[in-house]
Amino acid sequence: MRQTPSLAAQRTPVSVLGLGAMGRQLARCLLAAGHPTTVWNRTPAKADALIAQGALRARTVADAVAASPLVIVCVLDCEAVHQILGPDGAALSGKALVNLTSDTPERNRQTARWAAEHGIAYLSGAMLVPPTLLGRPEATILYSGSHRAHTEHEITLKGLGGRAPYLGADAGTATAYEVALLSLYYAGLAGMVHAFALAGGEGIPAEDLTPHLDAILGHFPSVAASMARDIDTGQYSGDADVLAIHTSGLAHIIKASQGHGINTDVLRAVKGLVDRAIAAGYGDAEFASVIEKMRE
Repeated sequence: MRQTPSLAAQRTPVSVLGLGAMGRQLARCLLAAGHPTTVWNRTPAKADALIAQGALRARTVADAVAASPLVIVCVLDCEAVHQILGPDGAALSGKALVNLTSDTPERNRQTARWAAEHGIAYLSGAMLVPPTLLGRPEATILYSGSHRAHTEHEITLKGLGGRAPYLGADAGTATAYEVALLSLYYAGLAGMVHAFALAGGEGIPAEDLTPHLDAILGHFPSVAASMARDIDTGQYSGDADVLAIHTSGLAHIIKASQGHGINTDVLRAVKGLVDRAIAAGYGDAEFASVIEKMRE
C-alpha cells in the first residue's frame, strides 16, 4: 500500500528565480503551502512583499540555488534562463530545476542538454493558467523532462496547479503542447473580439451577444475530437460538412465587416487558406483538410 508522504516531505524548500506576475504568484503558492521559500529577482524590490509574507531573500543567484534542492525559474525566455543560471550551473548539480519559462520546444531541449551536462534534473513546465488561478486544483501545468524530478517533487508541483501531468522525457514536449494550445487561444481571442466588433457595428452591445456564444463554442469539443481523428488518419471524409460551403460564408462575414470599417486581416487569411485548399482538390473534404495547406 502506498504510504502518505510525511508533512516534512510535503514542505520541501524551494527557490524561485524571477518575480514577474507569474513568479510572484508561484512564490505565494509555495508560501501558502508551507514551503520554506527563497526568492531572487534582478530588481530586489520586487521581492519585498514576499519577504513580508515570510519568504527568504537571496542576494545572489548562487545563494538562491544553494538554499533549496528544488529551483523554479520563471523569466522572459530561455536566453534569460541561461544568462541567470549559466555561471551557477555547477552549483545546480544534483538538484532539480523546473523551468516554467515560456519559449519554443527546441529552446527547451537546448536548455535540457545544458542541464544534463551539469548533472541537473531538468523539468520543463507549461503553465496553461493565468497567475490568478495558480495554486487551484483545476489549474493545469504540463511537465516533461526528468521523470525523477517530477516524481520526487510531484506533491510540491501539484501545489502550484492541481493538474500536473508528466508528458515524457523529451523536455520540449510540454512546450510543444503549450504553443499548440496557445495558438488556439490567441486565434480564438482574435475571433471573439472580431465578433464583438461586428455585432457592435450593427448596434448590438457585446454583453447582448455573449449569452449566445455557446451556440458556437459549445460545439468545439465534439468538433475537435472528430477533427483530431481525421487529421491523425489523414482522411477528411466530408460527411459532416464540405470545405466549399465555408468560402461563401467567410466572404459574407468579410463583406459585412468591411461595411462597418472593421479590419478583416484575420478573416482574409482564413479565407485564403480555405481557397488554396479548394484549389488543391479539397473542396469536397471537411474543414480539417486545410491543415494540408498549413503544412506547406
